[in-house]
Amino acid sequence: MLIVTGMPGAGKTTVTRLVASLLPRSARLAGDDLNGMITRGRVWALGEPADEAARQVRLCNANLCALAANFADAAFTPVIDWVVPTREQLAFFVARLAPRPVLFVVLAPGPEVCRERNEARDPRERVPYDHRALDAGMRRELGGAGWWLDTAALTPGETADLVVREAARCAPVGPAA
Repeated sequence: MLIVTGMPGAGKTTVTRLVASLLPRSARLAGDDLNGMITRGRVWALGEPADEAARQVRLCNANLCALAANFADAAFTPVIDWVVPTREQLAFFVARLAPRPVLFVVLAPGPEVCRERNEARDPRERVPYDHRALDAGMRRELGGAGWWLDTAALTPGETADLVVREAARCAPVGPAA
C-alpha cells in the first residue's frame, strides 16, 4: 500500500498516475474521484457545514481503505492519492489496512510552490485554502511520519521514479515499519 499525500498543488495526482504506471500491477485510488461519486449533498473537506464535511471525509477514508485492501489482496499495489492532514487520519488508514504494510509519502515542495501550482490550474480546479496554514498544520501533525519528499526541484517523472525506487526504505508507517 502506498499513500501519497501533500497539500493541493503538491503534485499528488500527477505523481500517483506516474507511480502506478511504473509498477507491474497497480491500482490508483484518488480520494477526489471517490468524493465525486456523491452526486447530491457533497461537501468538500473544508466546506460547510463542517460536521457534514468531516463525515464525508471519514466516508471517503473508509472507502479508500476498503478498495485498497481489496486490490492488495488481489495482488495489485494500491496507490492512494489523497490529502491526509492529521496523524489521526493516518492512524485510521494504518489500522484499517493492517496487517498489510503501509508506505506514506508526503510530497512537500513547500507552501509557495503549492500556492503557485494551485493558482496556475484551471479556475474550476483550484482549491481555496490557506497554503501556509495547511503546510504548518501538516508538519505539526505529521512531522516524523513516513517520508517527507521535497519535490520543488524535481519533475513529476523524477519524483515518481524516486518514490518507486525508495519508498519501501524511506516511507514505512504500517505493520512492516
